[in-house]
Amino acid sequence: MKIALAQLNPTIGDLKGNAERMLKFIAAAKEQGADLVVFPELSLPGYTPQDLLLLPDFVQECGAMLRRVILPATRDIGVLLGLPLPGASLAPHLFNAAVLVAGGEVTGVQAKTLLPTYDVFFENRYFQPAPRRAPISFRGVRLGVTICEDIWNDKAFWEDVRYPVDPVEELVAAGAEVIINISGSPYHYGKQALRLGMVQALARHHRRPVVYVNQVGGNDDLLYDGCSFAVGPGGELLARCRPFAEDLALVNLGEEARAARQVEPFPPEDMEWVRKALVMGIRDYCRKTGFRRALVGLSGGIDSALVAVLAAEALGPENVKCVSMPSRYSSSRSVADAASLAYNLGVEYAVKPIEQVFAALLGEMNGGGPPRLDVAEENAQARIRCNFLMFMSNRENRLLLTTGNKSELAVGYATLYGDMAGGLAVIGDVPKTMVYELCRHINTLRPQLIPEAILTKAPSAELRPDQKDTDSLPPYPLLDFVLKKFVEENCSLKEIVGLLAAEAGLPKELVGRVSAAGEEQAAAGEEGAAVQQILDLTKVVERIMRLVARAEYKRRQAPPILRVTSRHFGDGRRMPIAQRWSSQSSL
Repeated sequence: MKIALAQLNPTIGDLKGNAERMLKFIAAAKEQGADLVVFPELSLPGYTPQDLLLLPDFVQECGAMLRRVILPATRDIGVLLGLPLPGASLAPHLFNAAVLVAGGEVTGVQAKTLLPTYDVFFENRYFQPAPRRAPISFRGVRLGVTICEDIWNDKAFWEDVRYPVDPVEELVAAGAEVIINISGSPYHYGKQALRLGMVQALARHHRRPVVYVNQVGGNDDLLYDGCSFAVGPGGELLARCRPFAEDLALVNLGEEARAARQVEPFPPEDMEWVRKALVMGIRDYCRKTGFRRALVGLSGGIDSALVAVLAAEALGPENVKCVSMPSRYSSSRSVADAASLAYNLGVEYAVKPIEQVFAALLGEMNGGGPPRLDVAEENAQARIRCNFLMFMSNRENRLLLTTGNKSELAVGYATLYGDMAGGLAVIGDVPKTMVYELCRHINTLRPQLIPEAILTKAPSAELRPDQKDTDSLPPYPLLDFVLKKFVEENCSLKEIVGLLAAEAGLPKELVGRVSAAGEEQAAAGEEGAAVQQILDLTKVVERIMRLVARAEYKRRQAPPILRVTSRHFGDGRRMPIAQRWSSQSSL
């Protein structure tokens, strides 16, 4: 059997547009002699439709579009696609279904069994699990059809499984000869290596070929890498699609064809994957929301430089405008660096000093007295810049892209109604250390695109004289390590301090003896010095945790944040704002 892997980039809710894109894939698959073309999870409405699924008209129109557009195109080819199907009543009694269409009619249906409710998923809000699992016969082959999460429960691969049911195991026991998985699996750095390894292990475990078809594209904050592929019963790669692009790949599951086929492996995951993900995220967000042009406040620092580079690639430099808005505290070096970058990119560039407005505001608010150099005056500069940028955004119909990174958003070092204002947070899930990695990588692709001075200068918001980020924050490598463990991995204070202590070569047993409040008196000698180091580490980690908790209200008001790590600030992390839990008690 020849199966075409149709890696689709749908727009959520654009049923007609999605169906028309599917017809093009079907036509291309026919030309290549495919017996069956497979589309991703909920490919007709786009994944994930969220509360559109609560609208009866939306669900009904999905079915109508299937009948009007897709069915007539399947006279001589099979099509497997995803859409919501009503159960006994509408949501939350819908099925997340895979529908097999052939000969102009529906010939098989399999609903999703395992409904994830962790991370960014809320599927039991809309769907009910499949009541049964059975292979679907097509042209003499028994297909074991699964949907996304259904293959993520192999007890031979995972130490702990989330669900009591293993759909693949049941399908194989019922005679499935080929496992097909239609998926809407969001990307984060490191995801593809895990996903490919898991599917290869699944194929080897059940001695069955596996065809995995994933959605591609950006839908709001979630980025889908695609990376659809097929593996043989021994886990060998038989076909694959490109990452971060619509694609069509054909796999012939015949024994002779399998033996003869050699497929180039996926490229290793590195910063190029993150770069492509963010570029795709900007491009799709603009395309799907109707924006053609973008606006970036360019400070001369590394964060805004990265956003400008990504935006220029995503939209074309002719569609990006960068604006420098120096204040009395902006260094001449930063202003020059911003201009150099804009020139290198070939984008429109403007300089709009904020001094006159800032001076007038200080005169009004300080009663004619001297500047106080406090947080209010620092934030005022960011908010003045926001007003400038939003004025240009409105007048020129440009999407304003924010430039704050994940490290800043985590600890609250981004200004609400200032540099946090905009329509899309491009690097809000990129830690500061990764910002540097990305910029260095970009300069290997286009040498000296980002001026070296931007990469080597000490990070500074330049909101007061001689300001440096390290005046108020730990060094970024330490900060990002703690944030990864705390935010992404849910580690406790004691666990994080233990990891830092071990890295510093301190005795592990001492960590458990040191209280979170630092009440233990340091003993004399080497042990006393080690205890003091642990106390110092504890204070740093405690402070970071407090900053993360206090900044929750800010993050709630941030624009959508493109996700590239395993846990981003958004639906994947839901914390109360008014709360008093502290990890200190766990040390």
